[in-house]
Amino acid sequence: MIPEIEKASPMEISNLQNTKLQEAIAYVAKHSPYYKRLFLENNINSNAIKTVEDLQKLPITTKDDFQEYNNDFLCVPKSEIVDYVTTSGTLGKPVTFGLTDKDLERLAYNEATSFATAGVTKDDVVQLTTTLDRRFMAGLAYFLGTRKLGAAMVRVGSGIPELQWDSIHRFQTTYLVVVPSFLLKLISYAEANGIDYQNSSVKAAICIGEPLRDQDFNLNTLGSKIKEKWDIDLYSTYASTEMSTAFTECSAHQGGHHIPELIITEILDENGNLVNNGEVGELAFTTLGIEGMPLLRYTTGDMMRAHHEPCICGRSTMRLSPVLGRKKHMIKYKGTTLYPQSVIEVLTSFEGLGMYVIEVIIGELGTDKLLIHISDVLTALQQKELKEHLRANLRVVPDLVLNTKEELKAKKFPEMSRKPISFIDSRETL
Repeated sequence: MIPEIEKASPMEISNLQNTKLQEAIAYVAKHSPYYKRLFLENNINSNAIKTVEDLQKLPITTKDDFQEYNNDFLCVPKSEIVDYVTTSGTLGKPVTFGLTDKDLERLAYNEATSFATAGVTKDDVVQLTTTLDRRFMAGLAYFLGTRKLGAAMVRVGSGIPELQWDSIHRFQTTYLVVVPSFLLKLISYAEANGIDYQNSSVKAAICIGEPLRDQDFNLNTLGSKIKEKWDIDLYSTYASTEMSTAFTECSAHQGGHHIPELIITEILDENGNLVNNGEVGELAFTTLGIEGMPLLRYTTGDMMRAHHEPCICGRSTMRLSPVLGRKKHMIKYKGTTLYPQSVIEVLTSFEGLGMYVIEVIIGELGTDKLLIHISDVLTALQQKELKEHLRANLRVVPDLVLNTKEELKAKKFPEMSRKPISFIDSRETL
């Protein structure tokens, strides 16, 4: 069932967002220490912000602002907070979010809507292969969403392929919520242990944490590897703790659909201005309907495109492209502009590479230097072929750095990290 607002005309969606924006502005002007101070210091009349276009009158809010003034974003007494989460700290130290009971209800609505976009119904069994704990919002969101939708959830948690397959068979799981690369591990385990995964109950996977598609919405190397092995539907989803909202693909697989009643989006250039339609820019968002810690014009650091043409699924909402890369992680290397994801895509497509970690440092000349940490078990011929593969696809050749198995594992799985690390930006430590 598609919510009526997602099939509405652009004018109807705009009117809804303008109304909800006025409510959000009035709310933070009254309750947010941070935004009250921001309005005062910048001589901003909050009553003058009436439309989405008026957001341009406001300064952006950055991750640095949130980190420095974390507590000043809280709009309710701490006694009204019922759940605390933290961000993963991908672009710096983690920040704390407090959610009210109403915020949890909003989170449930978001995830139920997102699951429904990917085709989940109350008749499905959804298996969660990521953590529900460790102050992690996503696992909680998935649980609340399936509960609101009426579907069943199997909370297996991360790792342990044997338990995942036992759960699939025991509960006849139909959807997996999973990091895409873990699907390859499930396939490998099934093949090694005689499990007929092709004829299992699983019909689809909702994939998080890693991109499945390129900018033309075709499956990338990782997505293609999965699909070649296991012919299940693969759905991409994009979300963050800060937005408490997800952009999930429908069956057309043409980008993550916007839920307009929950969030306002902008795609900005390096000066904070709106880019032209279809151009790449940084995603900024304004949350709607959040009580605990609402945000205005919060910049994500993620570079992507917005697509506005109606989707064949019947939704008229905007769709977000896959993330091209993080703004802070853009690399200028030997006259070529790269994002880590493009390097990851090339490395993923090289057979036999195994574990790797990309690192960018400042070289002797003060310019970016790109390193690829690989295993020292790779032969000289494999290293030569890898360099040729990189040159053919990136037009430049990063330096290869050989690591022992233990050294590489320590880089890939640092202590306290919630997920494997593929990219280290050592420029940020200088």
